[in-house]
Amino acid sequence: MEMRTIPPVNGHPYQEFLRSPDLSVGVYRLRPGATDSQTPHKEDEVYYVLAGRAKFTAEGKTVEVAAGMCLFVPALESHRFHDITEPLEVLVMFGPAEGSRS
Repeated sequence: MEMRTIPPVNGHPYQEFLRSPDLSVGVYRLRPGATDSQTPHKEDEVYYVLAGRAKFTAEGKTVEVAAGMCLFVPALESHRFHDITEPLEVLVMFGPAEGSRS
């Protein structure tokens, strides 16, 4: 078993802390008013909101998100967080690992 702590932000909104061929996990942090510039991924993605408040849009549908919410985004689907009103901290899980599909 491998144990790691969540790394500090270091100026990057996404910090990966676990990777295997089939899964990668990290934390995505955005400040109020920040722009979520991510583009669609080739892997399925699950978000679990740890803290904060924002809106999330995927394929034209918008929902308000807050701590405790879980979101699923299929591979290649356009999505983004926006209208961030409280510091957003999201646990992100990719299956298979982010960037592993060509």
